[in-house]
Amino acid sequence: MATFIRYYSELGLADAPSVGSKNAFLGELFQTVTTPGMQVPDGFAITGDAFLEFLRVNNLEPKLLQILDNLDRLSFGNLARTGEIARTLLLQAKLPETLAHEAILAYRALADGDGPVVVRSSALSDDDPAANFAGLHDSFRNVRGEAALLQSLKACFASVFNNRAIKYRQEKGFLQEKMSLAIGVQRMVRADLGGSGVAVTLDPETGFRNVVHISAIWGLGENMTHGSATPDEYRVFKPNLARGYDALLQKALGAKEHKLFFDSAGTARNTPTPEADRARYVLSDERAEELARCCVDIEARVGRPMDIEWAIDGSDDILYLLQARPETVQSAQNPHVFTDYHLERKGLSLISGQAIGMKVVSGKARILQSQREPELQPGEIIVTDLVHPDWEPVLELAAAIVTNKGGRTSHASIMARELGIPAVVGCGDATERITDGEWITVSCCEGSTGNVYRGVIPYVLLEHDFSGTRLTAKTRVKLIAGDPDSAFRLSFYPNDGVGLMRLEFLIGHFIRIHPMALVRYEELSDTELRRLIDERTKGYTDKKEYFVDQLAQGIAVMAAAFYPKEVIVRTSDLKTNEYAGLIGGSAFEPQEENPMLGFRGAARYYHPLYEEGFALECAAIRRVRTRMGLTNVKVMVPFCRTVEEAAKVVSVLAGNGLDRCVDESLQLYMMAEIPANVLLAGEFARHFDGFSIGSNDLTQLTLGIDRGSALVAGQFSEQNEATRLLISQMIAAGHKAGKTVGLCGQAPSDDADFVRFLVEQGIDSISFNPDSLLNGIGYVAHAEAMRGEHDGPGDPSRMPGGRRKKEQPEP
Repeated sequence: MATFIRYYSELGLADAPSVGSKNAFLGELFQTVTTPGMQVPDGFAITGDAFLEFLRVNNLEPKLLQILDNLDRLSFGNLARTGEIARTLLLQAKLPETLAHEAILAYRALADGDGPVVVRSSALSDDDPAANFAGLHDSFRNVRGEAALLQSLKACFASVFNNRAIKYRQEKGFLQEKMSLAIGVQRMVRADLGGSGVAVTLDPETGFRNVVHISAIWGLGENMTHGSATPDEYRVFKPNLARGYDALLQKALGAKEHKLFFDSAGTARNTPTPEADRARYVLSDERAEELARCCVDIEARVGRPMDIEWAIDGSDDILYLLQARPETVQSAQNPHVFTDYHLERKGLSLISGQAIGMKVVSGKARILQSQREPELQPGEIIVTDLVHPDWEPVLELAAAIVTNKGGRTSHASIMARELGIPAVVGCGDATERITDGEWITVSCCEGSTGNVYRGVIPYVLLEHDFSGTRLTAKTRVKLIAGDPDSAFRLSFYPNDGVGLMRLEFLIGHFIRIHPMALVRYEELSDTELRRLIDERTKGYTDKKEYFVDQLAQGIAVMAAAFYPKEVIVRTSDLKTNEYAGLIGGSAFEPQEENPMLGFRGAARYYHPLYEEGFALECAAIRRVRTRMGLTNVKVMVPFCRTVEEAAKVVSVLAGNGLDRCVDESLQLYMMAEIPANVLLAGEFARHFDGFSIGSNDLTQLTLGIDRGSALVAGQFSEQNEATRLLISQMIAAGHKAGKTVGLCGQAPSDDADFVRFLVEQGIDSISFNPDSLLNGIGYVAHAEAMRGEHDGPGDPSRMPGGRRKKEQPEP
């Protein structure tokens, strides 16, 4: 006898054509998830045949076709009325007796009488069983009792004719009369008493495959998808889950402004999240890693990146997997073909938030309170509090989205990715700071922080296709990088690793507090300074741990992005005036007439004024290498003036846990940027494993020119014969000592002839800024071809991508 019910215990991926992909995935997970402390709620599916039987018994199909024949398929001007008529017709119809009977029996077994369940729509299509109808049809939580269950089933059937579902099918070419729907009924998890979130098995902004991105809030997940609560975020490094090292690369505490829960009457209510809950993470580090491990297992079983909803039941503290679906945006992109946006100048920043997408758009701001307000004009930028699912028609007209609330997994973010437009979410008060009708520029090309600038800011598009780009045969080509927010994107560039990661960027832009102000926090008498430090170090009882943890996270993200290629991390080389500009810095820095030649680089690391601060840097690097197992991190010491100073610094590093006698894979490099480094290269080589020529400082000190002075800047040239002679000597001396020698500086990015010179001297590697890397590869290939070390002639004038200036709209 035919049945309309299929239990999760008997479902698998192959059953998607009859029960929909949502139910099929849940059945597969129910049978295969074995991670301790993690479960899939039991449930059952109502097949697509039930929907067809519902239509047949009530003779609905001809009536629905007649209603849909009147749909305005061009402008959709009567879409709302058409959908309302169709839904009313279904809601007034009766469920087939067999379906109702089977559903009630299955519900009784699942819910122990009248326990709460979730009733979810699970779409399927005869034309394309894999079609993505996620979020188009209705689902219902906290359904209790048999009558409520049956009413929910009808409501799910009726949602086949939601306005956005009708429009989606029409635009995608699905025949309206071929549409069918299955339903999933699942034991409800009390996420309202615990927490919930989403895990994606790739980076949702760049498509980088080696991380799991997790978002988490307290209470029910709608606050996150609607954007009314900014979630905690976690990045977990997949390879480390199997290697036994700490896999959590980075985490960020979200504001989690609201918590959605069920009151005693079973009604969902939103309430401000208690301050204590806002200040703590939803997931412990260990639980985030366990969730990520389970998600990776699911991804491996399915064979593609996945988007997984999860929740913690506050009544039993078990973590449940609620839904799983294939990720459909980034996984469909070619990671080797993309467009870089670069602002030609910065403007007045009106507001900032989380950047979604990596584009720049200018247009008129249109402040909307709802999608029903006066019609948005194509190309305008929506500025609103938050975005709901029924905003889709108006979003399709927008050039960009700016919201007060939300995070990377909010509906605004999801829709922006699907539509291919940029969004800046979680801005706080964008609707107050931006004026309706003014021209603005939305910039999401500056890392994870998106900015909204006043007016039209010109920008340049760099269109890259790395598909056919080959690295050079002998000379390794590396990147100069400092911002971990750009690490995953840069990892897709052709490269041999990172030749220079400057810690100054992390310290100055992310940490922003002078390390000695954290070391001496208890001794600070300035109450305002202590308040500023307390605000930035919220959640850290040990102020020093804030510096170590934040620095370690930044280094770890960069190391993971390029793993297993080497990432050479240069310890801090801020000058005294730059250190003094950090929070609390003025109390710990001396006044110098010429900071460029003063208390900088290696001299600070063993000096009483900074040695405890340097110990924090070492602790961060040690954590990345030992606890996280990212041994592709190498350490480079800058501005080391004498051989005696080299010996001191190596001893200080060893005393702080970076000891090559203990960690045999650790390598120490030195920046060769002082003429003394070249003249005594053989002596310095006894203390270091390799060198990287810093051509900027080497030129400065060779020619006696302050490279920061505009008065003499015209005479500064790394092409100067004296500088070239020293570079040539450094390469030869390093090789004679059996050490590798690379170069980091601006000159190779600008001049093919300088690259040719370096290749002729036998340089081992050249590091380029990201915007010059492709030109650099061409330069190196051409130089090697001239020496017979490359099998193609190369063309130093051809960049493997195109370059053109974007036409700007006129305000």
